[in-house]
Amino acid sequence: MSRSHTAELAGVRVGDGLPVILMGVINVSPESFHGGSVHRDAGAVLKAAGVMVEHGAALIDVGARSTAPYLSTEVSEDEEARRLVEAIEALGDLPVPISADSCRAGPVRAALEAGARIVNDVSGLRDPAVAALVAAHGAGLMLMASPEPAGARPPAASPVATVARLLAEGLERAAAAGIPPERIVVDPGIGFFRDEAVAWPEWDARVLAELPALRTLERPIAVGVSRKSFLGALLGRPDPAERLAGSLAATAIAVANGAALVRTHDVGETRDAVRVAERLARPRTRGPDA
Repeated sequence: MSRSHTAELAGVRVGDGLPVILMGVINVSPESFHGGSVHRDAGAVLKAAGVMVEHGAALIDVGARSTAPYLSTEVSEDEEARRLVEAIEALGDLPVPISADSCRAGPVRAALEAGARIVNDVSGLRDPAVAALVAAHGAGLMLMASPEPAGARPPAASPVATVARLLAEGLERAAAAGIPPERIVVDPGIGFFRDEAVAWPEWDARVLAELPALRTLERPIAVGVSRKSFLGALLGRPDPAERLAGSLAATAIAVANGAALVRTHDVGETRDAVRVAERLARPRTRGPDA
């Protein structure tokens, strides 16, 4: 009997038969690819997150270091931890759980101790210390497919097959660390695969088109397409500020293809796109005005 495609992230249920969950993105990293998402002090962080919750965000994801693979914006673990803790403490009274977007043990530990209840790991849980921290704190986990170093890659496969393999390997690492599968959602890593045999805009488009193939992992699928560079390439819009319409279109496709959680900078607009996509993707069982 197959496992239900549902999970619980810090009390928020995600997956089959449930409304798509919106996760609002708060960046406190000045290096972020989307300058409009950056908030530089505690008051601005709280205000922005509060608006996202009003607009329908059930989770808030805080990032303190840019993970865009095409940017050279490294910061120390201590600086990342400091930024995360300040932001998470500012959000202490928010009525939704906070996620820490980090894959390094020091910042993850600091974030969990400051009150984060979910870890968004873009490395595929390759650091055993991070896996141990997630398990020890009983935290939820967003597990992203992460590209391998060029010398470690097996023969080329299709984009979605590669993503599925990497996620399966990450799920094995999570199981070995004692993280229950029902606390995990998987993310195909849109925007992170830049050096593959397939050109990166085509890679991301093909993964989104073939998202249903990831259901074999038996985990809810989280997708983050918000203002990402493949949209800029497809639309000829190098400025992330001009990619909202493309983001909404890609989000609707992702939801129609099975995404259960959407990570976004633009919660209000994305909520509307998601709800329409959900409704149109479901078989009609009642009258047009039901």
